[in-house]
Amino acid sequence: MTFAFAKPDRQYHELGAEFTGDGTHFAVFSENAEAIELCLYSDDGDEELARLEMPSREGAIFSGYVPGVRPGQLYGYRAHGPYAPEQGHRFNPNKLLLDPYAREIAGSLKWDDALWGYDLASGDDMTFDTRDSAPFMVKGVVQDPEFDWEGDNSIRHPWNETVVYEAHVRGLTMSHPDVPEELRGTYAGMVSEPILDHLRKLGVSAIELLPCQYFLDDRMLLDKGLSNYWGYQTLGYFAPEPRYLGPKRGKAPAIRQFKDMVKRFHRAGIEVIMDVVYNHTAEGSERGPTLCFRGLDNASYYQLSPENPRYSFDQTGTGNTLSVAHPMVIRMVLDSLRYWVQAMHVDGFRFDLASTLGREAMGFDREGGFFDAIRQDPILSGVKLIAEPWDVGSGGYQVGGFPYPFREWNDKFRDTARGFWRGDPALVGDLANHLIGSPEQFNHSDRGATSSVNFLAAHDGFTLLDTVSFNDRHNEANGEGGADGHDNNLSDDMGAEGATGDEAINAARARRRRAMLATLLLSQGVPMILAGDEIGNSQQGNNNVYCQDNETAWIDWPCRDDALLEFCARMIGFRRDHPVLSQDNFLNGEPAEDGRVEIAWHQPDGRQMDAELWGQAELRILGFFLSYSAQEAFVEGERPLFIVLNAGDPVDFVLPAHNGVLKWHRVLDTSRDLAFEPEPVEGEAATIPPASVCVFAPE
Repeated sequence: MTFAFAKPDRQYHELGAEFTGDGTHFAVFSENAEAIELCLYSDDGDEELARLEMPSREGAIFSGYVPGVRPGQLYGYRAHGPYAPEQGHRFNPNKLLLDPYAREIAGSLKWDDALWGYDLASGDDMTFDTRDSAPFMVKGVVQDPEFDWEGDNSIRHPWNETVVYEAHVRGLTMSHPDVPEELRGTYAGMVSEPILDHLRKLGVSAIELLPCQYFLDDRMLLDKGLSNYWGYQTLGYFAPEPRYLGPKRGKAPAIRQFKDMVKRFHRAGIEVIMDVVYNHTAEGSERGPTLCFRGLDNASYYQLSPENPRYSFDQTGTGNTLSVAHPMVIRMVLDSLRYWVQAMHVDGFRFDLASTLGREAMGFDREGGFFDAIRQDPILSGVKLIAEPWDVGSGGYQVGGFPYPFREWNDKFRDTARGFWRGDPALVGDLANHLIGSPEQFNHSDRGATSSVNFLAAHDGFTLLDTVSFNDRHNEANGEGGADGHDNNLSDDMGAEGATGDEAINAARARRRRAMLATLLLSQGVPMILAGDEIGNSQQGNNNVYCQDNETAWIDWPCRDDALLEFCARMIGFRRDHPVLSQDNFLNGEPAEDGRVEIAWHQPDGRQMDAELWGQAELRILGFFLSYSAQEAFVEGERPLFIVLNAGDPVDFVLPAHNGVLKWHRVLDTSRDLAFEPEPVEGEAATIPPASVCVFAPE
């Protein structure tokens, strides 16, 4: 077949490859290119069938319509322009470039020196490499957008009813004995009945998937026999990661498996949140390969050094920073987000190193272009948006600094909870702040009490079991001399480094984990659980498994702790049954005019906490009366709770008499194997065991 551009039958405004029914319209942005060629390839990607110069250029968008190009067609681009690294330009038409808007990607990238725009062997990025990179490069695939969603719609659970479960597609499924072997590590495996049954039993409302947009395995990792397990090296912002695709079903594109996964999660009542990486790409620094953005328009897509545009301006620790302040780059990001919401039915996003997205000329700006665009967008402003509120640049730590409607990962909650239960001094005041949604960080600018996403562990760092099993990280398998990963884990091996046969230590570890999980699920805000923590998963002390696509990082289902799973499920159910634990509004510690109390902090003798007690470094116990905010709507009847967290010795705690409550019964005691057995309180005080959380409800 002969391919040639033809006059389009109508005006197209979408970037990427848009199938029209009779042919395909191609459009790509480059502000500084002089010409761009469209290259069409055979089904196996080996033969170039046509090379056509894009005939139209308007507003820095090169475009053209090719009749006869149908879904399944492989393609890429070559960009002509100045190769002037000292000016920030690195055009090299010898390098085949992936379409930034490719909806599906075919082939596997084969690392070869020809993928670099300069002579890699010389080490001089000012040189110009003439080798053709196409034999080693992946290609975009024209996609048919048709899909039968069978009436599927987004779920939109309220934030105050949300419990997030952070999981990895391979990590969650690879070792599960009941997941069919051919489905392990795939999108289909994520929604196999064993996984859905587990999530339904646990009671989570949303699954947060580690990166599922097309990403690369770093050459450095492959040379060491490792791989990019986590996926934080994105190259294709519109395409599902193909390594998670199972076998094609008939002639249907494999990309539909992602849509099938979302549809099945929705049927189970579970939202899908994607971890997305718009702060940097997989192309690395100025010494990295030329695969997509660098070759299309390095000076537009990336932040470059203001002193010398030859060099990348790295604020992410990965070698480059995407220039989201550029209008066409921010358009790409927004188009990508809308695509995943509208075409793929995703319910929300967690933004990796989100501070980078808010960087303007003068630094981080919560009123910057990216945040303004999100807030005024009728599609994106209504989905779940979670920021990882930091990057590695100057002024990048911004916990509490993001605007509505963003929620934020709250590492202060994690660190305080770990420290308190480890027995660190002077943390009771900080703990109180985080138990009520961290108002010191988030109670401003009309933000709500669900602004904080609370967690004890995440993919980056120790698992919960490892937090109580290791004093030091054990990352030797990563090939970096054990020096990678965090060195401040706030962990405690409790008497033995790693796994032990000492039953007393194991019992103490189990007890502390129950107390920590109860702390998470009794706190205002949005709880997030790391997949595997609910069954006692360990990574053997490795706190940086980014390159470990093996049993180290996969969840160890055969060794699951069923008792802990039962506790977690009951604890999530307890939170759901007591909406006082998940309010929309921040609580006010001042009594109302009628004497009603929203929240009150107590010491064991029954008196309320005062400045002297708050300042005692050795204090290891805290009790608080919890009722509804006066601003909380739709509350039928008052069901307050009294909660005590004790990281110290056993103590008799006098229970308060607020809001007319005179008698209490114990409804939770994490020190017990049967933690939820109700027990009436005789008299005015209750014994609080050591290393425990106890909750009391009115009789």
